[in-house]
Amino acid sequence: MPQDPTERRVVVTGVPRRTLPHSWRPGGRHPHHSGHHRPRTEIDEQTTLGHTYVRSLMRSQLRAALVVFAVLVLLVAPLPLVFAAMPDGAGLEWAVLGFGIYPPLVLLARWHVRRAERNEQDLVRLVEDR
Repeated sequence: MPQDPTERRVVVTGVPRRTLPHSWRPGGRHPHHSGHHRPRTEIDEQTTLGHTYVRSLMRSQLRAALVVFAVLVLLVAPLPLVFAAMPDGAGLEWAVLGFGIYPPLVLLARWHVRRAERNEQDLVRLVEDR
């Protein structure tokens, strides 16, 4: 039974870049003949240097997370004391939460996302082919 031409898929494959013969590469040179590996290759091949790049990213992400955690503790930990000092039935707890806590939490979250993205972009700039 013939297949409908619209359902037919064509898979195009090629030789992976790492296994291309030297003559197929621009300039005919193998990238490892320069005397050093490129950072992306180091990461892909999980060498010691590649592991160092990844560990560096992980450390910078951890530092950002610890800063966020510390600020979060400083914002949230005193809340029970603040609530205990407030008069009962005044409804100020919701005002403190709504206007005193949530806006800084949103700003803290935005800072953390931007910092994490910047850390990743720094690694990408380091390892991208120039």
